[in-house]
Amino acid sequence: MFENTYQDIELTCADCGCTFVFSAEEQEFYAEKGFATPKRCPNCRSARKKQRHNGRKRYTVNCSKCGCETTVPFKPREDKEVYCAECYKSVKEQEQAAPQEVTE
Repeated sequence: MFENTYQDIELTCADCGCTFVFSAEEQEFYAEKGFATPKRCPNCRSARKKQRHNGRKRYTVNCSKCGCETTVPFKPREDKEVYCAECYKSVKEQEQAAPQEVTE
């Protein structure tokens, strides 16, 4: 079985012009996920991601389980429960621990 071997390479950021290392491990990860080679350095990628997320509207709601006030990145529907991060994690853990129904 043939395996690709990657080596660290130096790339130039399209935004700030600095050079950055695209490590062998990152290259392997990108290849596994089908991602293109990055055009921006880690700092510029992070800044760009943060800029995109800051523009999203957030909605203030009360958690359906504990009642605390929280915000969510989607418009809540009346027929769906909405949880704070802590309760959401708890609910998901309970769902995963519950036995699955078998339908025939």
